[in-house]
Amino acid sequence: MVSPGGHVPAAPDKPVAVGQSRALKKIIREVIMDIGFIGLGNMGAPMARRLIEAGHKLVVYDTRNDAVAPFVALGAQLAASPQDLADRVETVMASLPSLQVSEKVATGAGGVIHGKRIKRFVDLSTTGSGMAIKIAAMLAKKNIVQIDCPVSGGVGGAAKGTLAVMVSGPKADVDTVKDALAVFGTVFVIGEKPGMAQTMKLANNFLSASAMAATAEAVAMGVKAGLDAAIMIDVINAGSGRSRASDQKFPQSILPRTFNYGFATALMLKDVRLCFDEAKGHGTPHAVMGSVLDQWEATNTEYGGDSDFTAIVKLIETRAGVTIGAKKS
Repeated sequence: MVSPGGHVPAAPDKPVAVGQSRALKKIIREVIMDIGFIGLGNMGAPMARRLIEAGHKLVVYDTRNDAVAPFVALGAQLAASPQDLADRVETVMASLPSLQVSEKVATGAGGVIHGKRIKRFVDLSTTGSGMAIKIAAMLAKKNIVQIDCPVSGGVGGAAKGTLAVMVSGPKADVDTVKDALAVFGTVFVIGEKPGMAQTMKLANNFLSASAMAATAEAVAMGVKAGLDAAIMIDVINAGSGRSRASDQKFPQSILPRTFNYGFATALMLKDVRLCFDEAKGHGTPHAVMGSVLDQWEATNTEYGGDSDFTAIVKLIETRAGVTIGAKKS
């Protein structure tokens, strides 16, 4: 039997039969993987750490020395480039901030496409279906499988292992990495075609972005009318208007006025824009998406892409002429 962390239990008192020994070794090989991990940022770092804690052996790469140092201290090997990393392992995971970076890491000069050992590229980033399909086609020329694997649940979910992990790719390859992905949270197999998981992620993040914008406007209206923002949030969370925005983001980062939930405005804008473009490309209604996109573009312009995405509340406050925050007793 193998422990949850993938480690071998103490040797039994009785000798293990040859067949049992071989079966045990097979299980161990399946549980513990050699994995390359690229991108140790706000989301990538806690996910990579969970892989190490689960017993997987990591080779890591990031452009920042301070990002890789903690993982080397934990026993991970350091790669000199994405290509070098892909020379050493069959499975490469990446958590990257933009479409351009994902494409460069996957298929550019020094990218994983030039690796000698890599068999599958698991992209944990949000790139949209178009880029996922493009990367998949390029990698396929080198017999490398692209697995779309965007995640949702924020930095807290990445640290706790409670993310929603959306996966699309060939069944055999998805099955190979499924147990490793499960250390991030709940795995949802969306389909086998490239880009399917990306479409799912965009739908999810659009709803998240909409809830933030809508809750900000609703609470600003109430405060303008003389209501207490904290009481409003309590009522909303006890009623039908409840969302992740009202349940977590407002109590944790907006009412206390910290605006530090842990996700950048530029990343939310990217996701909403990708969703708008995808809906437009499919010819489905996107009027609400357009309005929400306008709000995030304005927030990005006013407060910068590096601002926490809760800054959208500041935008609404300024327009409404109010301050949303718990009243002091």
